[in-house]
Amino acid sequence: MGMKPTLAIRPRIDVEVPACAMVLAAGLGKRMRPLTAARPKPLVEVAGRTLLDRALDRVAAAGIASAVVNVHYFADQIEAAVAARPGGLAIRISDERSKLLETGGGVTAALPLIDADPFFVVNADNLWIDGSADTLRLLAQRWDPAVMDALLLLVPLARASGYDGRGDFHMDPLGRVRPRVETRVAPFVYSGVQLLSKSLFDGEPVEPFSMWRAWHKAIAAGRFYGAVHQGLWFHVGTPASVGATETLLATA
Repeated sequence: MGMKPTLAIRPRIDVEVPACAMVLAAGLGKRMRPLTAARPKPLVEVAGRTLLDRALDRVAAAGIASAVVNVHYFADQIEAAVAARPGGLAIRISDERSKLLETGGGVTAALPLIDADPFFVVNADNLWIDGSADTLRLLAQRWDPAVMDALLLLVPLARASGYDGRGDFHMDPLGRVRPRVETRVAPFVYSGVQLLSKSLFDGEPVEPFSMWRAWHKAIAAGRFYGAVHQGLWFHVGTPASVGATETLLATA
């Protein structure tokens, strides 16, 4: 009998954590109104701490040296919040005041500020609690540049607190990921945390476009992978979800 194939996403112990993460914080937060009528969504507080601070705290805790935060809606408020953080994590601002570039375009514009390859991208509207290991470090351990251009942190649909959709992705035993078929349900939800190769953005203009444009390149090349989150995860997308998340955090 032949040997079973080695899992492509098996953790590697002797690996350095990428030195930079981008935190996406430029969105308009329309679903979070009225909480976002006078502040950006990343500055909405959950259990006494803003979503942005929670994301940056996770980046710093993983030992990542620097972060890039993009700004557009109430940009001055985000810049002030970043400036008020204690030292330790070097944070640079990618300014989108003149034009909101969406997720893919925002990353493309920020590439000159991102001094790592691969690099993390973290959405500021999701909140997670680590499992038995630091989530970002675990993702770095599972990164394999020989086969991957994108490695997404995925949450089982049944454990996706605050999420009301049909799921986003399917994943095979080797960790290869494919998108959900439109009319069906998929077992995994994208967590808003990923590790990406800069090569996915080669030749891309600085213009508004979704992250899906980069993801489709990785899918077409067979270099699109996922890893399952082992801890808790919360999607904080509406005012009602803030209270619900606070209740769950109190019992976590």
